[in-house]
Amino acid sequence: MNSSRRTFLQRAAVFSLAVKVPALHAASSTDAAGASVELAHAELWRRFVDEQDVLLDFTDLDGSVSLPTTEECRAGKPNALGWWAPNENGAMFNGLYLDGAVNRALQTKRDDDKAKARRLVEGLLRLAECSTVKGFIGRGFATDGKTTWPLGSNDQTGPWFYGLWRYLQSGLADNALRQRIVAKFTEVAEVLVQTGWRMPAEQPFGFRGSFASYSWAGAPRLLFVCKAMHQLTGAAEWDERYRSALTEKPKQGGATRLAICERGMVFEKKGEAKAGRATWTGSCAAVALRALWEMERDESLRSSYAKGLRATAEMAVAGMAQRQEFDASSTLPYESDWRKLNALWKPQQTVNEAAEIAALQLQEINRLSPARRAELRTAREAMFAAWVVTLCPDRDFVKQHEPEILATLAHFRADKLRFVSFFPLECAWWRLQPL
Repeated sequence: MNSSRRTFLQRAAVFSLAVKVPALHAASSTDAAGASVELAHAELWRRFVDEQDVLLDFTDLDGSVSLPTTEECRAGKPNALGWWAPNENGAMFNGLYLDGAVNRALQTKRDDDKAKARRLVEGLLRLAECSTVKGFIGRGFATDGKTTWPLGSNDQTGPWFYGLWRYLQSGLADNALRQRIVAKFTEVAEVLVQTGWRMPAEQPFGFRGSFASYSWAGAPRLLFVCKAMHQLTGAAEWDERYRSALTEKPKQGGATRLAICERGMVFEKKGEAKAGRATWTGSCAAVALRALWEMERDESLRSSYAKGLRATAEMAVAGMAQRQEFDASSTLPYESDWRKLNALWKPQQTVNEAAEIAALQLQEINRLSPARRAELRTAREAMFAAWVVTLCPDRDFVKQHEPEILATLAHFRADKLRFVSFFPLECAWWRLQPL
């Protein structure tokens, strides 16, 4: 069912702002970046925040979107992972965007900005309450506002934790909301300990994803949850888990979790080099590492985390250059009808079956929609890279690269982008502003 989910007045306000954007190049780099960020903010809240306060992956430029029905979600269409549907990454994107939304609210002190940050938090809480499976974090909701995909992931659960923690750190939560957040945070964390840090999924799938791997995708997130739980609850067992996990390493040998954090971001997935950079998924661990640096009081550990954040930022710097490869005026074909992928659907009983179908569907959607591929491979990488650089606590390093960060922020017009992955423009901008 197609629906345009914002009023005429909201559209008018956004397009009024957009009229000013063509003149950005005549303004200073800071003014140009700031105007681009404000346009991004307006577009995010016009098009991408659904009625359950969860970010969608994509919409048409007028804000219309065709969400999966309850029956489609339950059947696993187009696949049980929800990949390539418009509600694929709600927990991931809500949690990551809260970095920018919180910093914006702290800077502006505006009630509407505080209310928006709270809405994102409420969306995260809904995604943790949508299933009878304890510890399950949903991706996004079907047309009934309740049903979600049966499979989550570490990339959904990690940012879910981070967004809630970031909001608590801000002091924006009233006492009642703080208690709700800590209770749900604790519930999910305790389930993950019981599962060996595997992410619970709905039946028949069991689990998908883990924080236990000795990798960039695992080490910072496992340590972050342990450290945050100790900070939030004061429970000694969480500090013990944290201290033990720091020095653990694979039985067959290899780096400890602390060493992995100090090394910083690497792209580890099979085929990643062929597929290109993936700072957008790498950012999930980068924010966890940033949180560890903020919470830690042991100077030796803090120094290790700072080294990892610096190395991560150095890795991200190169990604900003990919903005030059994106042409917003391109006439490449774009296909928004994700249901065309259902031609490749079949029932799925295992995670591998779901992933295999999704892989075939990715080839098909890239064939049908080269404009989609272009936006996600270049624009998304550049915008996430700019934000990840700003996560580095070495302010001299960030200052050194600030001209390119601002150039990246100013380069993109959110009203011309179909995917929500421009929210890092806001996250990067507010990281550059001194609190």
